[in-house]
Formats: sequence, C-alpha cells, structure tokens
Amino acid sequence: MNFSFLGKYSEYYLKGAVITVLLAVLAVVFGTVLGLLLSLLRRSKFKVLSLVARAYVEFVRGTPLLVQIYIIYIGFPKLNGLPKIMEIPMEDLLVGVIALALNSAAYVSEIIRAGIDAVDKGQMEAARSLGMNQKLAMFEVVIPQAFKNILPALGNEFISVIKESSMVSVIGVGELMYNASIVRGNTALGLEPIIVAAVVYFVLTFTLTRCLGYVERRMKASDIR
Repeated sequence: MNFSFLGKYSEYYLKGAVITVLLAVLAVVFGTVLGLLLSLLRRSKFKVLSLVARAYVEFVRGTPLLVQIYIIYIGFPKLNGLPKIMEIPMEDLLVGVIALALNSAAYVSEIIRAGIDAVDKGQMEAARSLGMNQKLAMFEVVIPQAFKNILPALGNEFISVIKESSMVSVIGVGELMYNASIVRGNTALGLEPIIVAAVVYFVLTFTLTRCLGYVERRMKASDIR
C-alpha cells in the first residue's frame, strides 16, 4: 500500500469533501421544502393533486438515482454565463443539486407524512376549537411537533445524501469521488485513492452521526423537563 501521494493530492480530497457537503446541504434543504409540499399534497382533498404527488413519490422511489441524474442532466437546459464555484461549472453543480434534491424530496415526504400521522389527532382538534382553520392549525401546531419527531430521520437522510452524492461524479461534478478518480489517473494507483475517499466519507458521516446523537439527547432531555 502506497499513500505517499497524499502530500501532493490532499487538496483534491479537501475540495471534493467541501463540494460533497455543499451538495448534500443544498439537496436536503430543497428536498425538505419540496418533501413537505409533496406530503401536504398527498393529504389534499383534491384527488388529482394527491394522485400526482403519490405518482411522483412512487416513480422516484422505484427508479435508480443514476437514471434520475441522467434525466435531469440531459433534459436540463444548459445555462451560459454562470460563474464557477471552486473551478466547477455552475450549471453542472445545479444539475447535481436538482437531481439529489428531487430524489431526496420523495423520501423526505414519506418521513414527514409519518411524522404528521404520529402527532396526536387531539392537537388538531384543540387548535380548531381555538378558532384556527385547518391550514393554520397544520402549520402552527401539527407540523412543528412533527418536525421535532422526525429530526433524527431527516439527519439520516442527510447522511444518505452525502453518500449518494458520489453518483453525480458521472456528469462531471467535482465532488469527492470525482476527485479521487482524478488522483487515480494521475498516480496510476488503483486502490489507495479510493481507500482515502472512503475514509473521508466515513469521517463526514461519523461526525454528523455524533452531532445528531447529541441533538437527539438534548431534545429528549428537554422533553423530560
């Protein structure tokens, strides 16, 4: 095993890790917003909206992420004149974020739906008895309680997106695996650059897992108080 290349190529892994985290954060943020919308549409009294949201979720969950990335990459119009981020074309980064966010939204919508269903129905009834309409009661009473319950699951989705972001390397987004492939080509080493990438992924996910565990313990302590 030869890891002497790390001194020369460590910057590649650092830049790749930054892009990976950026992709995951943006994908989870936008995916959570879209997932909330999908969850509410599935609960809509309008059957057409509910059917469209359900069909979207089933399609995304039933097709590989790689296929979805190619659909967005080929179907997304090219944008010219956008600046670069860390030498990465903005349009490629946007495609990666959109593909990951659309994929994440389907899974987040199921998480949110389960969280809303877990809130006691008496909460909605109590809010309605105070004069709130259904929309206000949902956003002011039910959804805040649901998000508190599903925060650990959203954290797990964040971890999953960090790992799944490696798929956007196929369209040239310079995240961690893409840069590891560059190091492989430059050093003519097959295994060692991939091992380093795996270690970086593990450090990212393990650190996030520990942070989520701390937040979850604090939330449990606040509930006890």
